[in-house]
Amino acid sequence: MDRIAQVAQHADDLDRAAAFYEQLLGCPPAARFDPPGLVFFTIGGTRLLLEQGAPSATVYLQVDDVRTTIEELRARGATIEGEPHVIFQHTDDTLGPAGTDEWMAFIRDSEGNLVGLVSHRPTEG
Repeated sequence: MDRIAQVAQHADDLDRAAAFYEQLLGCPPAARFDPPGLVFFTIGGTRLLLEQGAPSATVYLQVDDVRTTIEELRARGATIEGEPHVIFQHTDDTLGPAGTDEWMAFIRDSEGNLVGLVSHRPTEG
């Protein structure tokens, strides 16, 4: 095994969830099958499946800048669950680029699922 093929996320309303993720990801769904009620997005080679029967999961999405993304989402009325903050300083390349701070924040998607946003910025100071 060398990568994750797909992550499923719960969606009560496929149209609402598809619109939310299309705006968040900046791309339209890769596929929709209705019935049975499945919407797919492709993120870096991994499929994000939205479906009513899936359990809720916490999905972490890489963004260019967590602080900017949160402000854009706040302006659009998104529910912010956790403000941007540094969670780790990478001194080596074990879990992220050496010499960077890992920033994280949390939002709720249109279906109430928790979504983590992650970015790496050069360590300040």
